[in-house]
Amino acid sequence: MVALPNDRGMTRLVELSHEIHHGMITYPGLPGPEITDHLAREASREVYGPGTEFHIGRISMVANTGTYLDTPSHRFAAGADLAGVPLSRLADLDGTVVRLTDREQRAVDRTDLASHDVGGRAVLVHTGWDRHWGDDVYGSGAYPYLTADAAAWLVEQGAALVGIDSVNIDDNTDGPRPVHTTLLEAGIPIVEHLTGLDQLPPNGFRFHAAPPLVAGMGTFPVRAYAVVAGNDGDAIR
Repeated sequence: MVALPNDRGMTRLVELSHEIHHGMITYPGLPGPEITDHLAREASREVYGPGTEFHIGRISMVANTGTYLDTPSHRFAAGADLAGVPLSRLADLDGTVVRLTDREQRAVDRTDLASHDVGGRAVLVHTGWDRHWGDDVYGSGAYPYLTADAAAWLVEQGAALVGIDSVNIDDNTDGPRPVHTTLLEAGIPIVEHLTGLDQLPPNGFRFHAAPPLVAGMGTFPVRAYAVVAGNDGDAIR
């Protein structure tokens, strides 16, 4: 977490993304990224002037790697892709955290969300499941998810974006994937595999999760982060 001064006092930059590294597994059954050299530093010395070297890396990965964004194109062939979703739906969004940690119930329903003002906001569901990141438990069937009714309520209320710190916003035993279907059909982007939501206040922050401007792809990793206004010593609840 980085504190920066501005004309309103201090702001905090809060990292909400998992680090991507060679071979890591994000979702069970999907391959990990392969991070290699296209041009190694040693080889580059033969290309540039004496004492000059560069590194050009190469990464091969599935789009669903790390903390990533789902656009409507991920679910619907005619939906907006990474290049088609406007920045206004991905960056500088007023944020709200729905805190639902330390509970036995996996399903997040409409009643869990109803007390929150979500209209026009990035709604980030904090389940605490990110504590299992990197373990076999993370991708197991025990993770928290949203119900179809919760997704319908978020659409009714006009949420701008929905994120979760879990392996899937849907129950992966539910083949039709009602949450992806409902949110993406309404043009509401989804960010999965968030982390660090415990560092955010319930409200009063700006959320950012913009991917590269790639045409023809519906999903891609993002550097998700929040800008929190206030003094560096302010408590996070």
